[in-house]
Amino acid sequence: MEPPKGFLATLWNFICFLPYFIGLLLLGTIKGIIFCPLICLIMTVGNSCIILGLLPFHGYWTYYSIVRTKLFGPFLKIIICIFIPVVLILWVEVGIVGSIIGGILYGFLSPIFATFDAVGEEKTNVFIHCFYDGTWSTIKGSFTIIRDFKDVCFHSYISFMEDLQQKGPSNGNYYEIRFLYLLPALIAAVLGFMVDFPVISLIALYKSPYMLFKGWHRLFHDLIGREGPFLETICVPFAGLAILLWPLAVVGAVLGSMVSSIFLGAYAGVIVYQESSFWFGLCYIVASLSIYDEYSNDVLDMPEGSCFARPQYRRNQKESLSNTSSFSKSESFKTRPPARVDSLTNKRIDLKPLELLEGLFRECHRHGDQMVFEGLITPKDIADAKSRKGSQVVSIGLPAYCLLQALLRSVKANKSGILLSDNTEITATNRPKDTFFDWFLNPFLVLKDQIKAENLSEEEEDYLGKLVLLCGDPARLKISNIGSPPESELKRAELDGIARRLQGLTKSVSRYPTFRRHFGNLVNTLSEDLLKKNHDSSRSSNGAKPVQRSKSAFARIFSNESFKRNASHSISDQESQSVIGRDITIE
Repeated sequence: MEPPKGFLATLWNFICFLPYFIGLLLLGTIKGIIFCPLICLIMTVGNSCIILGLLPFHGYWTYYSIVRTKLFGPFLKIIICIFIPVVLILWVEVGIVGSIIGGILYGFLSPIFATFDAVGEEKTNVFIHCFYDGTWSTIKGSFTIIRDFKDVCFHSYISFMEDLQQKGPSNGNYYEIRFLYLLPALIAAVLGFMVDFPVISLIALYKSPYMLFKGWHRLFHDLIGREGPFLETICVPFAGLAILLWPLAVVGAVLGSMVSSIFLGAYAGVIVYQESSFWFGLCYIVASLSIYDEYSNDVLDMPEGSCFARPQYRRNQKESLSNTSSFSKSESFKTRPPARVDSLTNKRIDLKPLELLEGLFRECHRHGDQMVFEGLITPKDIADAKSRKGSQVVSIGLPAYCLLQALLRSVKANKSGILLSDNTEITATNRPKDTFFDWFLNPFLVLKDQIKAENLSEEEEDYLGKLVLLCGDPARLKISNIGSPPESELKRAELDGIARRLQGLTKSVSRYPTFRRHFGNLVNTLSEDLLKKNHDSSRSSNGAKPVQRSKSAFARIFSNESFKRNASHSISDQESQSVIGRDITIE
């Protein structure tokens, strides 16, 4: 649909839009008011049960991990153990209050957004969808949030604690408390809070009108002229909603700046302790104001620079400059304001984290079936993956192997980003825009450059792939047919280092809140689907024909009673339905 041209056409389009938008807003608000108490109750009760139920385990396992780790010295362990009960009490309070607030926001806003989304161009029976969308889907979404919260509190927590137990000091010296600098560090932290909180709050309040009116100007321009992100018809109702909610976004930005100023100022105590200098802590307090001022200018697309001085607060000048520059200038950490939406009119693919996870799961299934057929993944690995013990080969090695193939594919194609199996390239322009994703993407790009610099041969690539898959297990590497390792000891050490880094990055990705749920749902559903195909094929052939290769050995090993019990839940998962309906073929 082309945007209107001329003043009269634009005015008429705006007049026709108002009742259309108001009607959808009222309908969505009514649904939000009805479902908000129920969703809030579900999320509060569910998350509170998880928090309180796992509290004894969290307390015991945290004490055990702190005592066992070699990263901390004895005095530091004692201090941490003393403050653990305080942290646990705060965790209970913050978790329950956060669940209440999150339940209210999700229960009220989700039906509103679903109502606007129901009028999309590809939707049929729009009238029915306007009333139905955002009702049952919001209830199911609340249970999905509870499940993801449980995975974070249990599986991701255990993963973090296991890393803490196994991690040792990098330079051979464990971290210990230097009592001489505790009092100066505490004083610097208090001074940093006393200075940064009021000053940064004033800066945020001073720039908030600029953010409000500049955002409104751009949103109104896009709404009336049908440009920018509102060029598509489906986005028109969201234009009015964005205009109404934009003041809330500004208020949230101001409150977020005020909260972040507490931690930004208190970090002065860390500077004093690390640099063993109270003077450097005072310098950081002044420099932190400049850091925030420049960062907010970048976000609001204001002129660069700051009226505050930025004195040196590290002994190493290069380190100081690199840290501050990467915080305020790096493209990875820039949050684009509403004014910068011209790029959305370009023809390009915008990727979502869920789409990337689904692509990873499809690759895991395709490669996993081949690995089972070759005997690299054994039934014992599958049994361990289904048990609480876990399997490093299936849980970490297989996803790491799939990610390695994507990196090798990108290197061979000489791409600046990461090339997926469907020839989609992840770049700085189409990557997911949340900063959380940058923590994963940037290390993979660095690792890709390291692999490119190695200039690996086909034999070395195959050896590296099997090394990543088997997680460096010497016994498995010896009995598995992975080819001969490189003759050069230096080359073997470099490949071992790449494999360990890739496995570490994959383990970090596996802690993503939705990773475990989507991975389990995909494997369970595909296993049930392929099991039914195998059963129907065996009945039709009556055992006369040999088993075809397309019948997945990977799925047959995964298929058991525990997966059958969860099949109904995985089928109901809306976010994985687009993947469930696809047939899997082995090339």
